[in-house]
Amino acid sequence: MLRPFFVWMGALAWLSLLAPLFAAEPDQAPSTSDAATVPTDVAELAARVRDSIVVITTTGRDGRPLGVGSGFILSAEGLIATNYHVIGDARPIRVELADGRKLEAVAVQAFDRKADLAIIRVDATGLQPLELGDSDAVRAGQPVMALGNPIGLERSVVAGVASATREIDGRPMIQLAMPIESGNSGGPVVDLEGRVLGIVTIKSIVTANLGFAVAVKQLRPLIEKPNPIPMARWLTIGQLRADQWQPVFGARWRQRAGRLVVDGLGEGFGGRSLCLAVRDVPEAPYELTVSVKLADESGAAGLAFDADGGDIHYGFYPTAGRLRLTRFNGPDVNSWTILAEEESDHYRPGDWNLLKVRRESDRLLCYVNDQLVIESREAALPPGKAGLAKFRDTAAEFKGFALERELPRLAPTEDVLTRLLPLIEEAASQEAGEDLITRLLPDANAGAMLLRRRARELAESARHLEELADAVRRAEALQVLERATNHADAEIDLVKTALLIARLDNDEIDVAAYEQAVADMAAEIKSSLVAESDESARLAALDRYLFEENGFHGSRTEYDNRANSYLNEVLDDREGLPLTLAVLYMELGRRLDLKIEGVPLPGHFIVRYVPSSGEPQLIDVFERGVRISREEAEDRVELATGAAAREAYFEAASHRAILVRLLRNLLGLSQQAGELDRARGYLDAILIVDEHELEARSVRAVLRFQSGDRAGAIADIDWLLEHGDAELDLDRVRQFRDYLENQP
Repeated sequence: MLRPFFVWMGALAWLSLLAPLFAAEPDQAPSTSDAATVPTDVAELAARVRDSIVVITTTGRDGRPLGVGSGFILSAEGLIATNYHVIGDARPIRVELADGRKLEAVAVQAFDRKADLAIIRVDATGLQPLELGDSDAVRAGQPVMALGNPIGLERSVVAGVASATREIDGRPMIQLAMPIESGNSGGPVVDLEGRVLGIVTIKSIVTANLGFAVAVKQLRPLIEKPNPIPMARWLTIGQLRADQWQPVFGARWRQRAGRLVVDGLGEGFGGRSLCLAVRDVPEAPYELTVSVKLADESGAAGLAFDADGGDIHYGFYPTAGRLRLTRFNGPDVNSWTILAEEESDHYRPGDWNLLKVRRESDRLLCYVNDQLVIESREAALPPGKAGLAKFRDTAAEFKGFALERELPRLAPTEDVLTRLLPLIEEAASQEAGEDLITRLLPDANAGAMLLRRRARELAESARHLEELADAVRRAEALQVLERATNHADAEIDLVKTALLIARLDNDEIDVAAYEQAVADMAAEIKSSLVAESDESARLAALDRYLFEENGFHGSRTEYDNRANSYLNEVLDDREGLPLTLAVLYMELGRRLDLKIEGVPLPGHFIVRYVPSSGEPQLIDVFERGVRISREEAEDRVELATGAAAREAYFEAASHRAILVRLLRNLLGLSQQAGELDRARGYLDAILIVDEHELEARSVRAVLRFQSGDRAGAIADIDWLLEHGDAELDLDRVRQFRDYLENQP
């Protein structure tokens, strides 16, 4: 009820009463078992355990090894545990057993990217598994042993002690006092009875005799609730769209979060690798651009153009902090010509940099962050493809690749500068208010860019200006969300609006790319169906595609991670909350002409399939599409709330209600982290989606007052006085308004 929000004992006291609004969906804790430790001879133990250790090799398209790691046998029927980073995305996986057999992984049985854990399956029986121990019982100074394949030395053994148990990035870890080398990753840490306590994952960069292992209790939920993905499907994770990109010379190109990511050595001389756009290149003059960020400034990556699909092309890219234009006429350095290399104050090391090339018939113009750095009269190569290039062992990210006759400038025009620069100076000298953000909003992109540039110039004002830049971008994101929800409820696109909610926290999300990804998923499901497939066949195909073939599943170990509430990351990681998985399921169902509606049970959102004839069916998407009865659902509600289920819990959720629930999940996480500015942004979004959310408006009034925005708080109170319903204590609301009005 709303009454408690207007019993003021000071703003902090009010905020302490808001906990129910911020409640996120409850976690589901995995169980553990206890086991005593009985010492034994280390040499004897090593001999006994060694046969359960495997060598894991990942390979590229050409079959060449990309990496080597370790793993250990979990079951006699072919289950093997390792690190997620050992198997990576979209890589063929080979396992070598202790007896020399080399087997291809047939499936990824379960994975958790955040915990860095994976279970793979090979086609084998009669294997020797290791027993899992109790990582909660690990004692500081307890003798342990790690087994793995450091630097290719297969099934090596190193003894040491567990020096401590720690929480790192919210995950339980065991700190190891022993040398850990490359290739140990994925291997087990065992006690003196041979029971697995952890899985080696991090080598210390401080000292050779220090490492970390993921506590084995993190592995148990993957065993209990697997999400098996056949290798044919695993190899599609992050895969480039063949109708858009053509990799050349190997390396590892993939798509994630709307970006192209590359790592690994290319097969070309010097580690060169290209990723060429399939689309046709316009006749000169034309322009191409991309934003690039290098993992290490000693690397080199950028644009490629006039490419023949082999060794010949131009490249414009940063390398060692300088901008370089090179003509590549062949396969080795003797056939390459550096046409120009320049330093530029406009290049930002360690940050995103916008590269642009204007290709004219008789010259090349090369820009960084809209500033011309190289002009060359070079025009020797014939027209060809355009795309991206990387060299050596560079790891890099790319976003915003574009290829057109003429592209807009990143830098604002003179008239925009004339309008914005006084506002930027005003922002540097005073606290930002709603009025200043409103004045910057018409030029949100340029305003945010100029604010960030000025922040770097004025170190003493950097924190304030960065916050203002974020506020401008957040206001722009809210504006876009408002346009997307300014429709009748049934016309709101749940996929797009869920992605726009994620964009509140990450303005780099390529919403259109993820919308297309969902459309492609629906098209792939349709392609698996025969003509005139009935509703039951289409629903079965949806279940099979999501849960059996692609391994979408409910989050097991980090339920409260923000990523589970961002639809783009749910699509990337194939893991999420009941709500975000339900949104995907419902929207794919809609594209398959199935009626699937949301059912807002307290604490655990489910869906209901409503056939054109026959009885509706409740489905728990979090549990990989398991069907549940009405009685089972009511029991869940009673267990979660301590009260009998209400009929309202089983009414179909409107699109607005679904979006508000998603925002409330994020609101709860921001409250738990003490992020009141972010919480206010979510409240703004809730009221954009549904202005009649009285509780959210009440809380926003308090937050506005606390942040010094008395006018905004009064505006919210006046709205409540005009639109409040019978649940609202109008007398107390008026008293609160009087209190605000009389504040000095």
